[in-house]
Amino acid sequence: MISNSMNSRVGGKSKRSGELLAQKLQAEGITNPIVLRAIANSPRHIFIPEILAHKAYDNTALPIGQGQTISQPYIVAKMSELVLGEHGNKINSILEIGTGSGYQTSILAQITDKVYSVERIKSLQFQAKRCLRAMDLHNISMKHGDGWQGWVSKAPFDAIIVTAGAASVPEALLAQLVDGGRLIIPVGEETQILKIITRHGDSYNEQQVEAVRFVPLIPGDLL
Repeated sequence: MISNSMNSRVGGKSKRSGELLAQKLQAEGITNPIVLRAIANSPRHIFIPEILAHKAYDNTALPIGQGQTISQPYIVAKMSELVLGEHGNKINSILEIGTGSGYQTSILAQITDKVYSVERIKSLQFQAKRCLRAMDLHNISMKHGDGWQGWVSKAPFDAIIVTAGAASVPEALLAQLVDGGRLIIPVGEETQILKIITRHGDSYNEQQVEAVRFVPLIPGDLL
């Protein structure tokens, strides 16, 4: 579990560690300065169990309990960069499917005006809320729900990001995009491909980005 002394964990050496991580990711090909700044400013160690804190700024995925993981920083940064697009377009609202640890949420909250995040595991959602509150981020709304269904009452969204692998693209998420909006989603079961799906009226353009590996996006079955 995350320590009760949450606020004390935010400071310290985390800023320097975040800056070094951002430099590593830039060397790996992340170029958007807004995303790199968000990575540098985010204390990744508060989003993982304290026993793994020494690995917090490694470019690797880590377990966070409930069979879930905090994504590799490169993937977090890459998906955030894809949300903004090639020209770093302004995003007013984004839907995140799979709050998980809250780390990806914290990055999104720094690059857009409003983040809506859905998580099916209540204990993870509670833990993520504590971390995000410690970072003093207040442009985030969270929901305990089925990610396959999105968040209809808050739609449409400029972008939707899915942080779990879907066996197929959820139709409900496509319908919740604005015209010109983009869905960033890993698709597949044993083999997953990160895709960008852009809405153009009633049609959708699909681009494949790279092979990835995420925990599965499970429909329903709230915990």
